[in-house]
Order: sequence, then C-alpha cells, then structure tokens
Amino acid sequence: MAPYKPPADGRLGKLRLDFNENTVGASPAVVAALQRALTAESLTVYPEYSEARPKLARYFGVSPEEMLLSNGTDEAIQVLVNTYVDDGDEVVVLHPSYAMYRFYSEVAGATVREISYRAGTLEFPLAEVLAAKARAILISNPNNPTGTGIGRETIQQILEAHPETVVLIDEAYFEFSGVTVLDWIRRYSNLFVSRTFSKVYGMAAMRMGCLFSNAENAAWMRKAQSPYSVNALAVVAAAAAVDDADYIAHYASEAIAARADLQAGLATLGIRAFPSAANFVLFEAGARAIEVRDKLRDAGVLVRDRSYEIAGCVRVTAGTRAQAARFLEELRKLW
Repeated sequence: MAPYKPPADGRLGKLRLDFNENTVGASPAVVAALQRALTAESLTVYPEYSEARPKLARYFGVSPEEMLLSNGTDEAIQVLVNTYVDDGDEVVVLHPSYAMYRFYSEVAGATVREISYRAGTLEFPLAEVLAAKARAILISNPNNPTGTGIGRETIQQILEAHPETVVLIDEAYFEFSGVTVLDWIRRYSNLFVSRTFSKVYGMAAMRMGCLFSNAENAAWMRKAQSPYSVNALAVVAAAAAVDDADYIAHYASEAIAARADLQAGLATLGIRAFPSAANFVLFEAGARAIEVRDKLRDAGVLVRDRSYEIAGCVRVTAGTRAQAARFLEELRKLW
C-alpha cells in the first residue's frame, strides 16, 4: 500500500481553498453547545448517544435503527468494508476519487478495480460501472476531485444492475448538489449512504459522520464498529449543528454562488473549468499547475494541486463570493 499523506500543517490563518472545508466557521450554536458541554466531569465519561441518535435520525428522515454515527466518513467507509468485504473480494472505485475508498479496501485485502472518469470531459463512466462485477462499488456523488455529479436515475440503474453488490453513495457534498438517494434505503437492500459534518456544517476538526442503510444492514455493521468511536463533543456539536437550519442553508447558497463566480472568472481568464456539483471547481492550469499552487500560497491563498491524478489540474474550494473574488484577483496577478 502507498501511505496516505494528510494535509500539510500551517494552514490556519490563510484562505483555505484547498480541502473543501467550510471557510467561515461552524454555526455559533455549535460553539455555544461545546462551551456548555466542556467540563472536567464530562471529559471523564464515555460517550453516550441515546439523546443525539434519535435527534439526528429525525433530521435525516430515517429511524435510529437505520443509522450509525461514525468518526467522520472515513470510519463509515471502514465499517462498511469490514462488514461486507473479505480478503480477495473485488471492490470497484472510480478514478480519481476519494483516496479512503482504496485505502480501506486494500487494508481489508480486497482487489481494487479502478474505473476512470471519461478522459477529457470527466463524465461518469456509467456503462463500465454497469458492466463491472464486484462485491462493493464505492461512489462519491458529487465526486471529489472532479466535481462530477450523477442523478437519481443513474444511481437506480447501478443498484438494479448489481442487486447482490454493496453500493455506497457517499453524499459528502449533498448540500451543494441537492441530489440524494437517502430515501431509498428501504427500497434497495444493497444501498448504503454516508454523510459528513466536515463540509457545510464546518466541523472537520470534530470528525463526525453518519452511515445509513436498512435496519438489518445497520445491525450487521454495528457488530463491526467500536462502541465508542464517536467522541462525546462531536455528538454535542452535531446535535447543535442540525438545529441551525438557517446557517446551513445560507452557507450552502453562498458556496453555490461562489462556485458560479469561480467558473465565470476562470472562463474570463481563458482557463478551462470542469462542471461541478460540489463546493469546489477543478480547472486546468497545464504545465503551470505547481507554480499556480505555490504562488497563490505565497499570497496567502491555498489551493490543491491535483495534477498527480489529472494532468495539469488544480482544485479550488468555493467558499464565499468574497473569497472567490480574492482568489480570482490573486490568480489574475500571476496568470
């Protein structure tokens, strides 16, 4: 296995447009809830989920029996793979996509088969996915880093073509795309859906996520999960975050507007940007990809070089419209 290399240190205080995080901070309600919960005594007690689990289930429109709380989406992927994938099984992942799909599949001893997004357009390779034979298919929708989104009809085709295959739809960027199949977990027994609190909710540091499937599947997965994997403060923060619907809606709408500004601004500079349904835009910087990343970093603006996966490409997070304007201003100086 190739080791996963996490983000470099020293990102605080810069305009963080490199890892698709919330760029303005979590809801004040989250911070207030954490301040109330953080006491010397509370830190001595193992986490309890009896209050938060039903509340989060109601928010997501599922029953508590159809949901697992997870230590970020990473643990959701790990638990799913540990439950359903055995040594030597084949797992299908898209390329390029979120690195943890391959990571946890390889840890489990699976054979990983990559299906590439269409060269040149980065469109979803539906025909190849429908023809694949595997124990599990792991899909990010919208996809990171391409921004490619697929509709419910496409997901339905995949589910029905592979009734014996575990199909994960990772909806980390749902709030920016509006496409979900969470309401199908009772309809399709092979469907699993994950969500994260690291993006629109602004809680990447808390490591909080959820994994959904029908009640029978969820019961199997709980057997493969540590009983205390989600820390008590993350649970408090998540419960507070879902109470502030106005904050979530406002930040999502601002990021969607910033995404449009980024695409328009890049076009004005003659730079090709790929269509995106997420809170980021992938664009072609060609042979200057590393130079663009480094010079923007020197100006206090962080973006992510993805040329190691897609030649000449750089990814920029869509935060606020003001942040998009600053990025474009700095890019114009060096372009």
